[in-house]
Amino acid sequence: MIKINDIHKSFGNVEVLKGVDLTIEKGQVACIVGASGAGKSTLLQITGTLDKADKGDIIIDGQDISKLNRKNLAAFRNKRIGFIFQFHHLLPEFTALENICIPAFILGTSKKEATDKAMLLLDYLNLTERKDHKPSMLSGGEQQRIAVARALINDPAIILADEPSGNLDSQSAKELHQLFFDLRNKSGQTFVIVTHNPQLAEMADKTFTMKDGVII
Repeated sequence: MIKINDIHKSFGNVEVLKGVDLTIEKGQVACIVGASGAGKSTLLQITGTLDKADKGDIIIDGQDISKLNRKNLAAFRNKRIGFIFQFHHLLPEFTALENICIPAFILGTSKKEATDKAMLLLDYLNLTERKDHKPSMLSGGEQQRIAVARALINDPAIILADEPSGNLDSQSAKELHQLFFDLRNKSGQTFVIVTHNPQLAEMADKTFTMKDGVII
């Protein structure tokens, strides 16, 4: 599903990624661990097409993303990749339901179809009664599950998560981690998760350790 070959990335004079090679199979839950500053988040952002490597190739589901122009890359990202961050990034003025629907609207999905899909996700996540609540009225765990639903609305092949449970209490984190595996088992999606959480890394199908800009 993901093939990363000899990825390099520098910011000014600081070389953050120094030739990363990585292969992740379809349907795997893969974790990337390592100390802060090792390059994990930079690698995830480049994999998700949010940033561009200075050198190297990334093939996602058979598509060489370096061959896509800006418009096609944005469309590819919207349809094929879902993102979950440490901070949920929900829009405060919109309800839970509206937040979930936003990527579907960007894709061009009708309001009815997007709403129906969002309601199914809310039901699956046991959040139906929270559909009209704005983020400030939700707990941290609920906000992050809404962010998960938003990441899933377009049925992406890949979910990229950057410290998704970093701001959650231990019970909410445990529930979120289990949710990732339940979703994988249900839909066969591929998860790539940057984490400092040892329990999540231990659960993963594959764990990669980054140190000083390379996979060790």
